[in-house]
Amino acid sequence: MSQHSPGNTPRLPGKPMTVPAFVAAKSTGTKLTMLTAYDFTSARLLDQAGVDAILVGDSLGMVVQGNDHCLTVTLDEMIYHTRCVARGAKQALIITDLPFMTYQVSAQQALISAGRAIQEGGAHAVKLEGGERSADAIAAVTRADIPVMGHIGLTPQSIHAFGGFKVQRAEEQLIRDARAIEQAGAFAIVIECVPAELAQAITEAVRIPTIGIGAGAACDGQVLVYHDVLGLYGEFRPKFVKRYAELGSTIQAAVQAYCDEVRRGEFPGAEHEFR
Repeated sequence: MSQHSPGNTPRLPGKPMTVPAFVAAKSTGTKLTMLTAYDFTSARLLDQAGVDAILVGDSLGMVVQGNDHCLTVTLDEMIYHTRCVARGAKQALIITDLPFMTYQVSAQQALISAGRAIQEGGAHAVKLEGGERSADAIAAVTRADIPVMGHIGLTPQSIHAFGGFKVQRAEEQLIRDARAIEQAGAFAIVIECVPAELAQAITEAVRIPTIGIGAGAACDGQVLVYHDVLGLYGEFRPKFVKRYAELGSTIQAAVQAYCDEVRRGEFPGAEHEFR
């Protein structure tokens, strides 16, 4: 495995990230970076910062819509947010989640949903949950030349079946799931909330990149939710999240200062007025 500088990226300078470049990063040992985004402004900021991929996640059901889970998010909502992200990101690979019950009914349904995400939303690829059970859907979508990222481990759309957000430890099944996803034609796999040793075994069992979230450092890349990384989502602090900023408190302080100045008659000042 070759050595790389911390700032190295799998895409060429000034060139957009592509699915082949994303896949090739595994063979060169280049770690992949992915964050969620749901709007133009956040996508533009992430893109300019050099993130390799932006996931328009159905996590918007929680961090944008304020729900307890992602199960109420619709395909139309995902397409809307993807369009916003696509306007802001010019370099990063844009991947859109297919929400609950938009691909589980049949492979044909999965293909139609994925086609809408690409055609109407402007995504470069789609992500869907499930291993062996989703292999037929993945195969149908990839046969239409639509890139697919898989998702195994803690799959949030299965939250009721799991009985909550719990670490997944079924080693043999998860490795079978990963291999089934690869064989179906997926270009990468998200591994969520599994023990680090198991995530390493999965990563070594497949030739496509693995992207971890709560799955340890041995994965080929990492993904986190934008709001978690920046400290925007209240006091919710999953064990696997590192907060790189506390923007929630910064925003509150700025708004309080604005309110105070308006109430005291200090804003707007003469420099803010037209004469």
